[in-house]
Amino acid sequence: MKQSALPVAIILLALVVVWYVMAVILNAPFQRDLDRRANQTPGVVEFIGKTLAQPKPTLPAPHQVAVNFFENTFLRSITSNRSLVYNAWVTLSSTLLGFAFGTALGIVIAVGIVHVATLDRSLMPWIIASQTIPILAVAPMIIVVLAAVGITGLIPKALISTYLSFFPVAVGMVKGLRSPELTHLDLMHTYNASPSQTFWKLRVPASVPFLFTSMKVAVAASLVGAIVGELPTGAVAGIGAKLLAGAYYSQTIDIWSALVAGSVVAALLVMLVGIAGRLVDRAMGGRPA
Repeated sequence: MKQSALPVAIILLALVVVWYVMAVILNAPFQRDLDRRANQTPGVVEFIGKTLAQPKPTLPAPHQVAVNFFENTFLRSITSNRSLVYNAWVTLSSTLLGFAFGTALGIVIAVGIVHVATLDRSLMPWIIASQTIPILAVAPMIIVVLAAVGITGLIPKALISTYLSFFPVAVGMVKGLRSPELTHLDLMHTYNASPSQTFWKLRVPASVPFLFTSMKVAVAASLVGAIVGELPTGAVAGIGAKLLAGAYYSQTIDIWSALVAGSVVAALLVMLVGIAGRLVDRAMGGRPA
């Protein structure tokens, strides 16, 4: 355990050092301008300290982001608009709904592709092509169209998450449903198993590891979709709203803090999907690796 943690700690330390160096480099021009206007000539150490303590830096220092994250996570009421917990929950609600829609849609599409050759030849290329369209171009169209028919709030953001999350599930599930070897399929045919029995007793169990692996990608993509969906809606809450407000008012520390909050939420979601996958695998009689 210690041997595996040491390389990770070294890499993290190296990233923090590089972050501090880049913060000094990027914040230095503005600090020189401030010192010139104030007729000040600080020493090297003092100058570096000033570049790492600017209220609106070009690149916030790690300790500035950490302090902001701690304050807005633990020292504010969770009902406050400035609370990262509150904003994360707003984004999480649309993320989970979109993830549920995307997973269900991906599974349905995968089952159809595996069992209907026409869908495999006609639908799969369109599914792949759909992912080449930038989500920033799709999101406003979805928001505008749904708003025109009176659908606003959670559903439009969830549908944007669905758009991003169904693809990895569909591709992974197709691979999983087709993973049984030919000998296993021949064995089911020898037992005179019906297509439905082959599907439920062979293809579905074989596809479970592929499904949960693709769901890890899908849940992270769903979070990205929810954040992007908050940008064109003018949302007043959510991680996307925090990013937008920070960009408007040049609050770069708030922007980076919101990004850290989004990363934490994504890591927790992926971890929960992984735990669910292990529990399902254990329930199906799988052995731990």
